[in-house]
Amino acid sequence: MKERSSMKKRVAVFVSGGGTNLQVLLDAQATGALHSGEIALVIASKPGVYALERAEKAGVPAFAIPRRELGLPEFEARCIALLEEYRIDYMVTAGFLTIFSEDFVSRFPKQIINIHPALIPAFCGKSFYGLRVHEAALERGVKLTGATVHFVNEVCDGGEIIAQKAVEVLPGDTPEILQRRVMEQAEWVLLPQALEMLCAGDC
Repeated sequence: MKERSSMKKRVAVFVSGGGTNLQVLLDAQATGALHSGEIALVIASKPGVYALERAEKAGVPAFAIPRRELGLPEFEARCIALLEEYRIDYMVTAGFLTIFSEDFVSRFPKQIINIHPALIPAFCGKSFYGLRVHEAALERGVKLTGATVHFVNEVCDGGEIIAQKAVEVLPGDTPEILQRRVMEQAEWVLLPQALEMLCAGDC
């Protein structure tokens, strides 16, 4: 078992791709914006993703667990083993494209948070992820979108909201342009703030 280096809460980040939100959290830790918690573990749902390199560069233990090959029950069992080994207090799903089972989520009440690129309850649920969220927002013609940090429960995107930030939709936006603006103006602002709140016991 790993020994605790401080009284900081130990955080695991679940990823599926490039890890831009992971990098934001690592940067927040480096600058002190995240000071009540530390990124102690990164778990990727497939090998070869750039998020694993980000973790390695930051000196954070990182593991790839191939969910598609293993199936969800075995994937979750291996995750739980790592969470126990690294004595994880809280988890962040950041660009993580797997929906945990109800059994998994029930083991960790109010210990898992997620960042969603819309103002929940708008454009959320199983079919809304990645660019699909922003395509739907543009198709609907909304003038404001944004991001939401929420607790993860048994309902996809249905957990208690921790924080939201609105972002203006501008004429000429494409899904890609809007996605970038939501990341820069909302996701990358909210996620470290919300994680600090969680680790400090403020939510």
